[in-house]
Amino acid sequence: MITKQDPEQGENNLQEEIRKPLILVDKASADEEDGYAADQTHKSIKRHEWMVYLSTFFAVCGSYAFGACAGYSSPTQSGIMEDLSLSLAEYSLFGSILTFGAMVGAITIGPIADYIGRKGAMRVSSSFCVAGWLAIYFAEGPLPLDIGRLATGYGMGAFSYVVPVFIAEIAPKNLRGALTTLNQVMICCGVSVSFIIGTVLKWRVLALTGLIPCAIVVLGLFFIPESPRWLAKVGRQKDFEVALQRLRGKDADISEEKDEIQDYIETLQRLPKAKLLDLFQRRYLRSVIIGVGLMVCQQLGGINGICFYVTSIFESAGFPSNIGTIVYACIQVPITALGAPIIDRVGRKPLILVSASGLVVGCMLTGFSFYLKVHEIALDASPILAVTGILVYIGSFSIGMGAVPWVVMSEIFPINVKGVAGGLATLVNWFIAWLESYTFNFLMSWSSYGTFILYGAINALAIVFVVKVVPETKGKTLEQIQAAINA
Repeated sequence: MITKQDPEQGENNLQEEIRKPLILVDKASADEEDGYAADQTHKSIKRHEWMVYLSTFFAVCGSYAFGACAGYSSPTQSGIMEDLSLSLAEYSLFGSILTFGAMVGAITIGPIADYIGRKGAMRVSSSFCVAGWLAIYFAEGPLPLDIGRLATGYGMGAFSYVVPVFIAEIAPKNLRGALTTLNQVMICCGVSVSFIIGTVLKWRVLALTGLIPCAIVVLGLFFIPESPRWLAKVGRQKDFEVALQRLRGKDADISEEKDEIQDYIETLQRLPKAKLLDLFQRRYLRSVIIGVGLMVCQQLGGINGICFYVTSIFESAGFPSNIGTIVYACIQVPITALGAPIIDRVGRKPLILVSASGLVVGCMLTGFSFYLKVHEIALDASPILAVTGILVYIGSFSIGMGAVPWVVMSEIFPINVKGVAGGLATLVNWFIAWLESYTFNFLMSWSSYGTFILYGAINALAIVFVVKVVPETKGKTLEQIQAAINA
């Protein structure tokens, strides 16, 4: 049931209404839904999920493009510096400017996705990546190289927002978590493949391989529907119904889901158009705190410092860096993939709590290994402890903390502020990613074991944040999630 009111009652009454649950769920009806009705709906939809899977596949090719951008600079450093006669400072600028492009993408892609649609935003993202890869391929000096890197960074930052949002808006609630998690799986695949093929391909050829996922995205978008929720928001009623029917199957009964989405959109449309400052109003504040807070927890716990400098970490600990890096790369993708099928079984909150607990353990093991090394205690055990700690860390991050914040972010924001709020959360994510990677070497110079103790403490605080603030969104429609948050 959707709460209604006379539009002429005034802004005060409208704001008071929005503080109330937008959808009131009766316990008895919920129990009934868990029984016969839910079973029948599931059976009806199950025969027609191929369009949801196809749409998700084309969308997560953008996630793979994200990973290809992120993984490009590591295996190509020596080749680019030699061929273009770059100094270390010039190459460092080339590597780091990717993050600044991603920040710009994060700021702008939310409003773009709200204006031209989720598919349109993915076309924009792909176009920037294509232009960037071509600029890198034809570069004969540092300037076009940096321009190309900046453009691919923009596309990467844009994909990081629009892909999980699109998947969350097209997927039925029983599949939403698993499908959204594929975003992180494909990012890891992109990074790992770039690392592997970058060892045998020249840097210009490797740049051309980045065009392949972008081409798949652009071509695939011609065959899949737009987000039904976005179509309903912009008033394209006929297209909304057609898109929802295509996603659920031509024989599926979409009347209940259609009415629920439409009533929710009608309530939201009576609100003024959202701006950045509007996110700090009471009715949106909890969603913003959850979304931005999870991004802070994800990045501030050390992932980018460890990921970017894992080779030097192994070397500092006295462990063979090539062996450690290969094992690191091999466990990242399968463990990330493991999180996809279980996220809708165990729930978002339990999974991220297990993940964060593993991050604490990994940081403590690594910090303890460096403590032993600095104080020359049990020197034979120090390298094994270090590699064990790093592998526990990356395994724990991959199974939960890497993907779940993006899943929750795509679910918790009301659709009328999703563009602005999602852009803010993604911007915060990229800014802290840059901060983390920039400060890591300074922290290691200050204290090697102190660095990991600090990261462990931050991840412990993340556990407290998740327990106290983050709601469970498993098995709920996007409209029911909003009802719970605004209750």
